[in-house]
Amino acid sequence: MKICVVGAGAIGGVLAFQLCQSGHDVSVVARGQNLEAIRQRGLTLVNHLEDASMRSLPLPASDEPAALAASRGVQDVIILGLKAHAIASMLPRIHPLIGAHTSVVAAINGVPWWYFYREGGQHSGAVVRTLDPGATMHRDLDPSHILGCVVHAAAEVRAPGVVHYTGGKRFILGEIDRTLADPFTPRLLALAAAMTGAGFEAVTSNDIRTDVWAKLIGNLSFNPVAALTNSLMDRICASQELLAIIRPLLIEGMQVARAYGIELKMTPDERISLARQLGNAKISMHQDFEARRVPEIDAIVGAVIELARWEKVSVPTIEMIDALVRARAVNLGLLAHAG
Repeated sequence: MKICVVGAGAIGGVLAFQLCQSGHDVSVVARGQNLEAIRQRGLTLVNHLEDASMRSLPLPASDEPAALAASRGVQDVIILGLKAHAIASMLPRIHPLIGAHTSVVAAINGVPWWYFYREGGQHSGAVVRTLDPGATMHRDLDPSHILGCVVHAAAEVRAPGVVHYTGGKRFILGEIDRTLADPFTPRLLALAAAMTGAGFEAVTSNDIRTDVWAKLIGNLSFNPVAALTNSLMDRICASQELLAIIRPLLIEGMQVARAYGIELKMTPDERISLARQLGNAKISMHQDFEARRVPEIDAIVGAVIELARWEKVSVPTIEMIDALVRARAVNLGLLAHAG
């Protein structure tokens, strides 16, 4: 496959490296020091799931998707490895890479902007304004190209062009159109096969929204707590005091999911056990605060609050943690304002 990874950071870097290593024609969109390092030395992966040795691969890289399209043509697959708040401005720029049969895989955290595309419920077609305040994202990318993706893996960029792969191999893939007669489409099965061949555990789902919520309730609970306490996952999971905050966050998240017809077949403690599998991972919002990057508060927490308000679900603990983590982001200069 011809695959372009847009955002060759942590998870994007892992995907780009392993797909290239398994024989696919991979290019990356990156920027700044990360781009320069990839151009000069290739993309470097330190795989802590194996022998933790450092390996590098040369990859075509640019900060302009149009430049890659000019030299490499349209792609079979585009993987968006960007932070959720960076996607809207990128969607018009990837048009030159997209052909009639190109799949766009949104490997992102939080509530995805495509959530209500052909969702089938009373909100089908609705725009989550927290994610898409200008209601431009469906206009800028035809949602029929999109494959949903839920990432159960952890990685960090510890130096420009150097990605440390620290946990998890599971990537859940699914069509986002609930009107399809058969959700296991040829393009979905082909991508899953490619990812399996690259060493990942690629799972195909017949209802990707359930998988989104199963991860989302963990993200909205653990990510802000990690960012506020500067704690790795194993430290959070070992602290009964912090877990006493995590549990009501999980419960409220499950209540919001239920309001949208998603019944998660797990208890809060079972979800905590799943989080324990990440070991001593430094999860994404913790990484963002530490690196002084804009955190994904809107996609992971704010959008859940918006959805809760649509259905009049009370989420006081989520609202409290949202206020706290936003205040810290504002105080560090990562957000202009708390609203």
